[in-house]
Amino acid sequence: MIRSEFEPGDYVCNPRQPDWGLGQVQSAIGEKVTVMFEHAGKVVVNTHYVRLERVDEP
Repeated sequence: MIRSEFEPGDYVCNPRQPDWGLGQVQSAIGEKVTVMFEHAGKVVVNTHYVRLERVDEP
């Protein structure tokens, strides 16, 4: 299994899409991170192309 820099339960935001709101990581395998965002729902993000920022828990 390829390790990811994120783990399920981490809170993140996408600086390129601030209107998506706060997201919580659902799963992370390598560069593919599934995040449930407040205003965008479930999104699979490839961290090779999109830089997610980890944020403190709300």
